[in-house]
Amino acid sequence: MPSNGLFILKLKVETCSRTSIVLQLKWFFFFPGIFQLFYLDPDWASHSLGIFICLNCSGIHRNIPQVSKVKSVRLDDWDDAQVEFMASNGNNVAKAKYESKMPPFYYKPTFLDCQLLREQWIRAKYERKEFIHSEKQEPYSAGYREGFLWKRGRDNGQFLSRKFVLSEREGALKYFNKNDAKEPKAIMKIEHLNATFQPAKIGNPHGLQITYLKDNSTRNIFVYHEDGKEIVDWFNAIRAARFHYLQVAFPGASNADLVPKLSRNYLKEGYMEKTGPKQTEGFKKRWFTMDDRRLMYFKDPLDAFARGEVFIGSKENSYKVLEGLPPSTQGNHWQHGITIVTPDRKFLFACETEDDQLEWITTFQKVISRPMLPQEYAVEAHFKHKP
Repeated sequence: MPSNGLFILKLKVETCSRTSIVLQLKWFFFFPGIFQLFYLDPDWASHSLGIFICLNCSGIHRNIPQVSKVKSVRLDDWDDAQVEFMASNGNNVAKAKYESKMPPFYYKPTFLDCQLLREQWIRAKYERKEFIHSEKQEPYSAGYREGFLWKRGRDNGQFLSRKFVLSEREGALKYFNKNDAKEPKAIMKIEHLNATFQPAKIGNPHGLQITYLKDNSTRNIFVYHEDGKEIVDWFNAIRAARFHYLQVAFPGASNADLVPKLSRNYLKEGYMEKTGPKQTEGFKKRWFTMDDRRLMYFKDPLDAFARGEVFIGSKENSYKVLEGLPPSTQGNHWQHGITIVTPDRKFLFACETEDDQLEWITTFQKVISRPMLPQEYAVEAHFKHKP
């Protein structure tokens, strides 16, 4: 493969139009960098950064014009200097420069992630240059962070300002109901902590759901901050704390092994109907969340505690999912049934549409087809199967 300079010289000799040259450069660089991350066709470019970007990212780049100048690869006019700059740079060159000191725990979003994560990633990388200057990473890498977040009340649903403290030394995230309170309202161990952005569910573009285990049951808290950078810094501070905890817990593990364990998005969420353990009660509509091997159900999506949890093991351990319900089943309003078979009992669910049924079955099958890890046997042994 020729160097970038020889490549563009060859194109000029062949008297291509500038637009044609830029189009060929796009394929010459073969999707490295941000558009490879988002799996979308990069028909846009930042000619001041020398990178190709997708449509979604182009809108974010346009909001930082002092850093990034955006053009359409196909529709805008290009001058020679801009074409030559694109040819001499490209996404791999930009990645090497702007991600040279990116910490392994920092979350790199995909096209599936919310607008906030993608925007703050682009701003951190190109506008604030956080991954060039390590000192700019202090808000999420110092091992200690405190500040105020708006937290949803468990009983009244109102968001109130609460003080949060994250301490790697103490191995916990804490929050306080009063600014001068000496004792925290809750202590969340880093070992069991998870955070995931849920803007639609929480009703705020900066909404973050934090979960932890309390008495072996999942507890949810819902928070946000008006400043997008602040809430993303909290998210990455939690990931940093978990990364350092896991480095100590698993000293031989590589970064590639640890990074996927820092935070997780839910495999699937949505409404289904369920019946009780005797399978004679009427079906009730509940909100379900599939979190790794925990299937949890709630009366409301923003409930603090699940009404019940079901452990979903592997097929080697006699777990399976079946389409439909037993012939004798009664009381379901929705007609698209699912039966989950565990070593202890059967769980019956009903979906509103056939598409929902297929998506849930596919999700359950992926979990069941995955062999259980040694630590998951301990979870299974202590799990509470709630009706």
